[in-house]
Amino acid sequence: MKKILIVSSDKKLKEVLKFCFDGWGYEIFLENSGFKDLTPIKKISPDVVVADVHSASKEALEICRILKDDFITAFIPIVALIDKRQLRDQLLEIKQGIDDYLIKPPDPLDLRVRIEMAIKRSQYSFYSSPLTGLPSGRIIEETLKSKIDNSENFAFGYIDIDNFKYFNDAYGYLKGDRVIMQTAYILYTVIKESGRKNDFIGHIGGDDFVFITSIDKYIAVSEKFISLFDRLIPFHYSDPDRSNGYITARDRTHKIKNIPLMSASLALVLKDGSSVIGNIIEINEKVCEIKRYLKTLAGSKFMSDRRNRKERLSGPNIHKKGDRSKDACKPLGQILLEKGELSQDQLNEGLLVHWKRGIVLGEVLKELGFITEDNLNEALKDGDLYKR
Repeated sequence: MKKILIVSSDKKLKEVLKFCFDGWGYEIFLENSGFKDLTPIKKISPDVVVADVHSASKEALEICRILKDDFITAFIPIVALIDKRQLRDQLLEIKQGIDDYLIKPPDPLDLRVRIEMAIKRSQYSFYSSPLTGLPSGRIIEETLKSKIDNSENFAFGYIDIDNFKYFNDAYGYLKGDRVIMQTAYILYTVIKESGRKNDFIGHIGGDDFVFITSIDKYIAVSEKFISLFDRLIPFHYSDPDRSNGYITARDRTHKIKNIPLMSASLALVLKDGSSVIGNIIEINEKVCEIKRYLKTLAGSKFMSDRRNRKERLSGPNIHKKGDRSKDACKPLGQILLEKGELSQDQLNEGLLVHWKRGIVLGEVLKELGFITEDNLNEALKDGDLYKR
């Protein structure tokens, strides 16, 4: 049951709203305007706050600000009820700490729709990765649970980036974030091109990603992801490190070692008609077991668990850099960088836009004014090239 906190000094308005939302199955809490102590609000932990800011008074707006300034209540969406006569004069103030608004007195149905939309936005934002924007946490769990409850067939993939911590320590968190963002974009691209329309991708956090696709698509998705990962991720390293194929760093025992470049371990659990998977915990246990084994192997690889289908555990598919001739192809940004047409800062800025908006990198760089059409055409002529 969703909890709604109504903040108003208008007794009649509170009665009307309480009657409406109580009938729609919400749990209602009432609070008068002018409170300063957030302790009762934290105990209630409402899903949404409806604040009657009665003619956009400063006192009522201050309540909204107090809620947004506190870490515990900052993520609670606030829907304000305002006086139309004061809207124009107080518009800038109303924006502070308010997620949505309706003119007072509100139509109950409109208010209900706005509240449900606000809750949905808040939940998605709270349970999504702030770096990649991909769903995480509870959204991943709910998606998996829904598929299990509906007896759907699917392949669940768990991606872990090997040696990411060493890269992050050596190159810094900003460059580490770029690796995470490019990995997310690679996964998005692969699912879009090789998966199905309703496939799911998520970012658990750090260097861990998941995807859900169909049984007939998981091999193509896994192979393509690993291939693209091994082509592109090495360019996050410096030229000497990339040429050596390793970085020098201290391991967990504080010994100096040569740490290989990042690779990807992809563990898969298959759920089809012959599988018996009752809950998410079983999937998690299988994934952990496969991942532990894959971590003992060098290079990028994927492996699926077929034992619940009365078959042996299939061996890992290990991707070797020499398996495909295109592995030597350079990305467009690297070619422009080496030709001196682009600075590293310009490339970084262009890549961030490219990953977030999904626009071809060459078009992004032209849009930002970093290169010309002639620069782009010249780079595209320079031998084999991976154009993403």
